[in-house]
Amino acid sequence: MAQSRSLGLDFAVVQSYCELTKPRVVSLLIFTAMVGMLLASPARMADIHWTVILWANIGIALASGAAAAINHVVDRQIDGQMRRTHTRPLPNDAISVTGALVFATVLMALSVLVLTVFVNKLTAILTMAGLVGYAGIYTGFLKRRTPQNIVLGGAAGAVPPVLGWAAVTGHAPLASWVLFLIIFLWTPAHFWPLAIYRRDDYARVGIPMMPVTRGIRYTSWLILGYTVATVLATQVPYMIGMAGKPYIIGADILGVGFLYHALRLIYAPDRHNPMRMFGYSIAYLTILFAALLADHYMVGL
Repeated sequence: MAQSRSLGLDFAVVQSYCELTKPRVVSLLIFTAMVGMLLASPARMADIHWTVILWANIGIALASGAAAAINHVVDRQIDGQMRRTHTRPLPNDAISVTGALVFATVLMALSVLVLTVFVNKLTAILTMAGLVGYAGIYTGFLKRRTPQNIVLGGAAGAVPPVLGWAAVTGHAPLASWVLFLIIFLWTPAHFWPLAIYRRDDYARVGIPMMPVTRGIRYTSWLILGYTVATVLATQVPYMIGMAGKPYIIGADILGVGFLYHALRLIYAPDRHNPMRMFGYSIAYLTILFAALLADHYMVGL
């Protein structure tokens, strides 16, 4: 019985450390990085360097997990006061601050080692820059000081496709930065609906999210603006010959849905619409990047 309790406790601790890495967020980052890797690879599966891609994914995942753990440490006090985050491991005392910092440091060191030894130095440098951007610049500075925090900090979340491209080719060409631009513009349109829905939480803990400082209607117009900009940016891969007709047809259909949800925030306000927009935005980016991959590997179309 004692051994059973011990195993249960150990599992709970492991689960808490896993939660520190924000696995759902990291999975989307890894997916966009993987898209960059595969778009940078030959269109024949047999010619793809799967070993490099495997190590690159491991290294990027480790760095993303480290950044998320640091985010948990820095935000532990406000997390404990917000309904959405009060059950996280640090506010719950499931893990100590020291334990979380050691965990983040180990993940960071392993990421640098894996990317430098098994991938290339450029990928390692860009990955660490992304980590510093999210955990240091966004979480430690911008989040608490400006309503433009998610815009300026969005660069860290937009960099994975560039990392993926660099991992495969050793450089970061224009095409990889086109993917960066799409995610960078998508980020405010994705996150601000959630901030509208959780506006009272952010106001209570003093985080100057846009809906708190400028109001819901103003933020809704900004969301529409970034949605339009995102849809326009998704035309660029087709315009520069990076993708073909299968992609652009899918992108435009998805774009109509994205604009529909953004317009509903303004012209049909409802307490549930922000979360509908938030949920659609995740599906939008996932399917859009999947369409890029499908287009890349379609032969003869």
